[in-house]
This record gives sequence, structure tokens and C-alpha cells, in this order.
Amino acid sequence: MTDFARTRALFHIPEGVIYLDGNSLGPLPIAAAERVSNMLTAEWGELLIRGWNTAGWFVQPRKLGDRIGRLIGAEQGSVMVGDTLSIKVYQALASALDLNPGRRIVLSDSGNFPSDLYMAQGLIASLGRGHELKIVAPEAVEDAIDGSVAAILLTEVDYRTGRLHDMKRLTAKAHAAGALAIWDLAHSAGALEVDVAGANADFAVGCTYKYLNAGPGAPAFIYVAPRHAATARPALSGWMGHAAPFAFDLDYRAGSGIERMRVGTPPVIAMAALDAALDAWEGVSLADVRQQSIRLADLFVELVEAGCPDLALASPRDGSVRGSQVSFRHPQGYAIMQALITRGVIGDFRAPDAIRFGFTPLYIGEAEVRGAARILAEIIGGRLWDEPRFRQKALVT
Repeated sequence: MTDFARTRALFHIPEGVIYLDGNSLGPLPIAAAERVSNMLTAEWGELLIRGWNTAGWFVQPRKLGDRIGRLIGAEQGSVMVGDTLSIKVYQALASALDLNPGRRIVLSDSGNFPSDLYMAQGLIASLGRGHELKIVAPEAVEDAIDGSVAAILLTEVDYRTGRLHDMKRLTAKAHAAGALAIWDLAHSAGALEVDVAGANADFAVGCTYKYLNAGPGAPAFIYVAPRHAATARPALSGWMGHAAPFAFDLDYRAGSGIERMRVGTPPVIAMAALDAALDAWEGVSLADVRQQSIRLADLFVELVEAGCPDLALASPRDGSVRGSQVSFRHPQGYAIMQALITRGVIGDFRAPDAIRFGFTPLYIGEAEVRGAARILAEIIGGRLWDEPRFRQKALVT
């Protein structure tokens, strides 16, 4: 049984704040500050360039990949950390299309994160081989998988509503139709029991700054199923993915296995924070996390619907088909969220009208859920959001 009182003590939550936005940016693991400071002073400061060998900077992307791999059900040596999530989406899709050259359709859904769709559009335009991005409603994905599809590109948990795709079923449907399956785990890794190997996924990508709590701008990761590791062509053939980067060959030779999915120089400082953040998962059962997350989110839905009849639930009511987040809709959603934040309840807003809340048992419990619901009811009931200052849109919502 996971001790959530122990994990809660591992994070810095500012006094007076109820933090329900870990689905967008996880809070600071207390150990990360010391780890990063040590990297800066004892490693970079004292070792200088020797740190690439002596402190293990060069091999860190693979080692951290294996640590993340244990949280997503990946085989040893099949996950690489580095770069941004958008870059990893590009890599995965480019490789999948090369592995399935006779097909031209990339299938995604309208609940996918826009950046994934943008990267697909950009890749297709650059290839100039007649590929097409087909976007359907989330509930229509399964029926849209047919013999024309080269790859499905799906985010397992809908970023707006929390709607959860069935990875195993859709991957099996894709394979039966001769397509490959690429999964974005940005809202899954660290929130759900993910099993990319058991689901037979071909590729998976994800970020580490949400439920994995590695900090703003933390590096992303990519999973390549071992059956593709030796043949997946790295479209972004960077120096670090070369078979022998320090041979300084003028021609690219892909590294072995997952090593070929390295692109640029790893962000060593950010990886120190990620390494510390992953320590919080030692002794944690994702099954316990999932069960507690559903319980907390269900309680929040119950309390909000009782106290805020003006809000409409945008997420699935059944927790088993929902990620670790809940959204409600209101025409003045942005102003409502700003009013909430001034009262110490931090969630976020997603256009056009959704207020979004994440439930992360590592540092959130029932008391916070009840407190947040009470404050939200006060804001809605008293129209406390109805002030000009709450309607002024910030750059980040």
C-alpha cells in the first residue's frame, strides 16, 4: 500500500495553496533543488567538461529512460530521454511512416493536443509524398481505422476533458488493419497504469513536467518497441544519435537501438531535476495512485455539482474511462479560474470554456478536494468572478 503521507512530504506546496494543476506542471520535489545545486557546483563547477564521463552526463538520457520505462510498462533499453515532446512526436511519426511506406493516412482525433497535430501537418508538408492527416471525433477513431491508415497518432488522455482511450484495443485494431500505433502519454505517465509493451504499441512519447514533476521545460521521452529498434529511421539524424559521435564522420550512421533516437546535446541541468523527481516514485504503486485519483476526482465532481449548478461537467462521469483530471464548462470559465487562483486554488483554463483540475494523490488529499470545491461554490454562488481584472487574458492560461 502506497504511503501518500510520505510522498506528500517530498513536495514543496506553498502555504495556503491547493494545487490542482499537476496535470499541467507538477510541483517542485524538495530533493530537486539540492540535486540541481549539486550538479551545478560539484559536477559542472568542479569537473567542468570532465563531467560528461566522470559524472555520467553522456549516458544519463538512457538511464533516465529506463527509469521512466518502469512507469509506462516499457522493456529495458527501449526509452530515450531528451529534446521536447513535439520533437519526439515528429521522430515517432516520421519513423512510423517510413516503416509503412504503402499507406498515406495519419489518423488522429479532435481531442488530440494541437501541437501533435501541428507536427504531423508540418512533417506531411515536408515529406511531400501525398500523406494526409485525417482528424475524427475521439469516439469515431476505432471505426475510422481501415486499410488506408499508415499510423494512428493519439493522445491516450484527452487534454481538455480527460477522456481515456483504450490503448490496447485501438492498437490491436490498428495492427489488424496493417497500421502502426503511436501514443502520446503526456497526460498518462505518472497518472495511470500504462503498459506500452503489453498493449503492443509501436511508439510512445511523453513529457516529464506534468505528473512526473521534473519542472518547466523538462525533457521529453520516446519509446520504440524493440521489434522496430534496429530498423526505425531517425528522421532527425542528430550528432548524439550517431553510431560513433566522437568519430566525427561526415556521413550519418544511426546508433544501435534506442540510441538512434537521441538528437541534440542532453539538457544536463534539467535531467538532474528529473532524476530527483523520479526518486519520488520509489515504493509507489501506480495502481494505488490510479485508485486514489479516481476517488478524489469523483468526490470533487459530486461536491461541485451539488454546489455549482451553473457548471457543466465536460469530463466522463465514469472514472475508469477518465484520466486524472476533471473539467467543467462555463461561458466565463477564464474569469472563474482567475478568481479561484486569487483564493489559492490553482487549476487552469482551456479554450473555449473549460476550467480544468488535476488530482495527483502524491500530494493532494481529500481535505484539499473539499476545500477547493467549497471555494469554487463561493465564487460561483456570489459571482465573485464578475470583475474586469479576472477577464484580462494572460499569455499562459
